[in-house]
Amino acid sequence: MTRGAVSETTSNAASKPLSDLPQVAPAHFRVPDPARLQHRPSTHPPRILLLYGSLRPRSFSRLLVEESARLLQAMGAEVKVFNPGGLPLPDDAPDSHPKVQELRNLVLWSEGMVWCSPERHGAMTGIMKAQIDWIPLSSGAVRPTQGKTLAVMQVSGGSQSFNAINQMRLLGRWMRMITIPNQSSVAKAFQEFDDNDRMKPSSYLDRVVDVMEELVKFTWLTRDVSPYLVDRYSERKESAEELMKRVNLPKAV
Repeated sequence: MTRGAVSETTSNAASKPLSDLPQVAPAHFRVPDPARLQHRPSTHPPRILLLYGSLRPRSFSRLLVEESARLLQAMGAEVKVFNPGGLPLPDDAPDSHPKVQELRNLVLWSEGMVWCSPERHGAMTGIMKAQIDWIPLSSGAVRPTQGKTLAVMQVSGGSQSFNAINQMRLLGRWMRMITIPNQSSVAKAFQEFDDNDRMKPSSYLDRVVDVMEELVKFTWLTRDVSPYLVDRYSERKESAEELMKRVNLPKAV
């Protein structure tokens, strides 16, 4: 197809969007419409869930999450922090386990999340990954995480690194979350908190403020339109009965 032919097809998209696409199902095809993004915005505070990845008595990922929660509250958000203590390993307990249900209910409540993990052996911790693994990709025909905003952060005992952040960013994409561009990596975290477990003034703190501010903004912008943003041709094409069969497949042995 020549450049001119492409331009002509594009210009006639409103009247004949599928004239050159016989393989596409017309009943499920949608032309993206910016008018669909007009809405009456919600007025309740953004609901943010924060997860951290260490159970140490003085956990720097927990301290960073607590500092982030204070910032989010100052920015007008409603926040909840999940304590991973007592959460079983994935597949080592039924879905009805109280800590699993607590986590999943918080995920459903939230409109955005913060994930913060230490870096251990060049990766996020098992505690962090276990929390993410307990969050289902689907619950019936509902995808609990898709369309929610996500901020990722990590703490390191040594020099600055981004390995855990990169892993969590990949997982956020896999879970169809809107992962914000900004992120925070706090190096030598043991030096960044005072005797009262409050974060000291520094460029690291400034970046954390940036990340929380950006998370709130993205949550405001997307929370009311996320059902439209994640509405997909392939899922519209799939019948409701077929979708239920697919998302409720029995667990692998």
